[in-house]
Amino acid sequence: MNKLLATLIGTLFATAVMAQTPAPQTPAVVKAEASANKANAKAAASEMKVDAKADEKSNKAVAKADEKASDAVHDAKKTKAKAHAKVVKADPEDKMTEAAKAEHTAAKADEKANKKIVKADAKAIKAHVDATADKVEAANKTEATKAKGAAEVKEAAAKH
Repeated sequence: MNKLLATLIGTLFATAVMAQTPAPQTPAVVKAEASANKANAKAAASEMKVDAKADEKSNKAVAKADEKASDAVHDAKKTKAKAHAKVVKADPEDKMTEAAKAEHTAAKADEKANKKIVKADAKAIKAHVDATADKVEAANKTEATKAKGAAEVKEAAAKH
């Protein structure tokens, strides 16, 4: 939204500056300005669409990563609880052995959960980077369209 607002304000100022510039208002110049304004509006709308889509992708990836992390932690807790239950049920002479096994199982469960969390976070970060790249690409296209329109208006004014 901030980019849209900045684009609209920038367009407003650019239009104000162009309006103050004493350029000959021939039909060719008017036509070039109208064409440039139309192209600028279309590019800004396209950029907004790309930005919204990119944000949606990024947010979806983060939500999925959070869900995977939550599931991994839940699975680890479940595994630890089962191991602890075995310790509680064990005969008094086997408690030490079962406790050691439970600690080993808990460590493996934590390791497995951490691996899942890291992988999920890496995917989310990659999705965010890709979304940012899409946004920058769209912004560059918008700027190129604006520059092309301005050049066409100057070219039309120079001809007459």
